[in-house]
Formats: sequence, C-alpha cells, structure tokens
Amino acid sequence: MAKVIFKEDKCKGCKLCTTVCPKHIVTMTADRINAKGFHPATVIETEKCIGCAFCATMCPDCVITVMKD
Repeated sequence: MAKVIFKEDKCKGCKLCTTVCPKHIVTMTADRINAKGFHPATVIETEKCIGCAFCATMCPDCVITVMKD
C-alpha cells in the first residue's frame, strides 16, 4: 500500500496533481486554507492509491512525496 504526504503549507493550489491521478483520488481540500492562502491538495480514499507517483512528478513545487511499502 502507498502513502502520499503533502507539505500542505507549501502547496499553491495549482491543481496539476489532480489532473494526473489515474484513480481520481487527489483533490483540493475545501475545509482548510494553508499559510499561502490556498486550499491545499490531499488524497481521499488513500487505500485506492497505487503508488504511481504521477502527482508528485507533476507538482512544480515538489510538495508531494509518495512512499510504497
């Protein structure tokens, strides 16, 4: 199983990571705003993550880390 970690305070809310997830589980949080004033990205239904790391590769600010067991 994979684990996705976001450095939420560095996310600028560009949504690029949400466009490449093959499982469509990367989304923007609606209930939080980070230090930069954006809704940061997060993963819903983490058990569906396949660990492809497309989201981390797409992120221009390198705020996403994907770890696989």
